[in-house]
Amino acid sequence: MSKKKNTTPAPEPESLNLPRTGVESHAHLDLDAYAEDLQQVLDRARRSGLRHMGNVFLGPEAYYAKRDLFTGSDDVFFLLGLHPCDADKCSPDAVAAMKEAFLNDPRLKAVGEIGLDYYWDDHPRELQQHTFCMQLSMARELERPVVIHSRDSNDDVIRILEERGFKGYPLLWHCFGADMGLAERIIANGWHISIPGPVSYPKNVELREALSVIPEDRLLLETDCPYLSPQPYRGKRNEPAYIVFTAQTVAQELDLPVEELWTRCGENAARFFGL
Repeated sequence: MSKKKNTTPAPEPESLNLPRTGVESHAHLDLDAYAEDLQQVLDRARRSGLRHMGNVFLGPEAYYAKRDLFTGSDDVFFLLGLHPCDADKCSPDAVAAMKEAFLNDPRLKAVGEIGLDYYWDDHPRELQQHTFCMQLSMARELERPVVIHSRDSNDDVIRILEERGFKGYPLLWHCFGADMGLAERIIANGWHISIPGPVSYPKNVELREALSVIPEDRLLLETDCPYLSPQPYRGKRNEPAYIVFTAQTVAQELDLPVEELWTRCGENAARFFGL
């Protein structure tokens, strides 16, 4: 006899009754996944306890084409950078366009997500590294924090950052999904770590164990939506409101009240991004 499928509906994010002190540090709300219901998504996020949401524009073309989607949404701040898989787009003109954006839009708070991605074989590593270094120089020139993307490339990312003097620089390791060893290397350099929804997946034991070595003032939360939905929305389109379930898992692992963890991570994000 086959087992009955669990038909219990997933809890609504608002059901956690969290105060409006949270910050979503990394979302991709300008993507087509939200073309039909962006305002409803933003409203759900607010009702779920989010005070600020960070939208990540993947390059200057996306920024200039989509920034007006958030006109009137004063609680949405921006990040801008060329993803390593778009390294071939990092021309002098693209860098100039990003610099102009940062100088003229106070909503732009950080350079990111930038870094290296060795998962895909069709993105030359030398070109990725060149693009990464160009944007690190831009961030330092503009005196903006940096948000890192690293996939199968942690050693090279850390080496480049250390060689270029970024130890102690305001830097956030986005979508952390590794173990205690990597967390300790990041923390030793004075950087911050952002935890995504997969921390709630039952098999991600090492990721949950890594939480214990992250100082309480350097821990942030994110969705990376529309990807990586936490339990109990795994497999569905992610959205900022679902970050409350990531907070719930992290709080349980650290033996903290979820309201305390939620507010603490929100304060860390506000301080990091200068909100």
